[in-house]
Amino acid sequence: MIARHDGQVVLVSGAIPGELVDARVEKRGKGVLYAATESVEEASPDRRDVSGDPQCGGCLYAHVAYARQLQLKADVIADAFTRIAKLPLDAPVEVTPSPEEGYRMRARLHMRGGRYGFFREGTHDLCDARATKQLLPATCDTLDRLTAAVRSLGIDVREIELSENVDASHRAISLETAAAVDVHASAKLAGTDGITGFGPDASVTETLTVGGVGISLQRSVLAFFQGNRHLLAGLAAHVIDQVPGGSTLIDLYAGSGLFAIGAAAAKQARVRAVEGDRVSAGDLISNAGAYESVDAVRQPVEDFVAASPQRPDVLVVDPPRTGMSREALDGVIRMQSPKVIYVSCDVATLARDSKRLVECGYRIEQARAFDMFPNTPHVETVVVFVTDGTRREIPRTAI
Repeated sequence: MIARHDGQVVLVSGAIPGELVDARVEKRGKGVLYAATESVEEASPDRRDVSGDPQCGGCLYAHVAYARQLQLKADVIADAFTRIAKLPLDAPVEVTPSPEEGYRMRARLHMRGGRYGFFREGTHDLCDARATKQLLPATCDTLDRLTAAVRSLGIDVREIELSENVDASHRAISLETAAAVDVHASAKLAGTDGITGFGPDASVTETLTVGGVGISLQRSVLAFFQGNRHLLAGLAAHVIDQVPGGSTLIDLYAGSGLFAIGAAAAKQARVRAVEGDRVSAGDLISNAGAYESVDAVRQPVEDFVAASPQRPDVLVVDPPRTGMSREALDGVIRMQSPKVIYVSCDVATLARDSKRLVECGYRIEQARAFDMFPNTPHVETVVVFVTDGTRREIPRTAI
C-alpha cells in the first residue's frame, strides 16, 4: 500500500488504505522506500486475522477482508489506466470473485532441509504451504507423502512442479534434483498415493464446458496454464463470448489452446494458434489435432506477426507478465484486426500496451477482471479493443 512521509513515497506491506500504522523501513529503492507494518494504531474495519504467515507467497492481501480486496483490485486497474495509459475508464471494472481456499491448480514449491513450501515474500525462507490454504488439503497430503519418500531415499530435491486439473482427478508432479534419480527411486516416487503422473513428461487432462460445448485439453506439468480452478471456465467463456460465430481468429501466446480450442468448438471459428514455448506448443499441437479448423503453430510470436499478412476477424493475446514485446505489438497493430482481446495478468504492462493500441486507432469497448489470485495483489484483466479499420501509422514515439 502506498503511503507518503515528508513527500517520500513509502510502500508499506501489511497495511490497508486509511489505516494509521507504525512501520519499519526495510530497504530503499530508486525514489521509494519499502516498509513493513509493525503495529496498527488505527485499524481499518476491513482488517481481519490471518491464520498463517501473511508474508508467505500468495498471502500478501490475506489480512484484508475479501470484499475490500476486490475493491482494491478494481482501484488498481483504474489507476493504472489513468496514470500509465492516460486512459480513464468509463466505469469501475467488475472483478469476478473466487473462493479463497483450494483454488490453486498449479504451483512451484521449494524443498529445503527435507521440508517443502513457498518462499516468504522477497526471501528464500520457507513457509508452510498448507497454512496458506491455496492448495487442496488432499494435494498437501500427497505432497507430505511424496516428500517423506524423498527423505527416505536421500534425494536432494530443490523444486517441485505441481499441476492438477479442476476436479483434482489428475495430479502431475515433476522434481528438480541436484543429481539424476535412478529408475528404482523414480518408480517409488511415482507410486506415491495421489500422483497420477510423475516426471517432466507427465501431463494432466482438463475437461470443461465452454459455450455449452465440452472440450478436453492435455497439458504438461511444466507448461503454463491458468491456475485458478474456480474461475477457469468463467474466464474462458468470457473470452470466447467475444468471438463472433464462424469468424477467423488468431490466438497469440496460445499456451495449450484454452481459448483457441474453445473458440473452435463453441463458435466454429477458424483458428491459427501460435505458441513459442516448446512444452506448451507440444500440448497445443496435440490438442489441435482433434479440430480441422485449428492450425497450431510453434513459433515465437514476434516471428509470426512479422511474416503474417493476415487480417483476422479477432485477435486474442495472452502474453506473459512482461506484456507484449514492441515487435509483437507492432505486428498486432499492422494486422488491423477489427477486434483485439487482451488477456493480462499484469495491469501495468496491460496499461502500457493499451496506450499504444489506442494511439493506433483502437478504442476500449469493455474491461473485466477475474480474481485468479485471491489474497495477493495480482488480478487477471480482459480488455476488448475494437477499431473501425481505419489504418493509422504507428506513432514515432512508440517505435
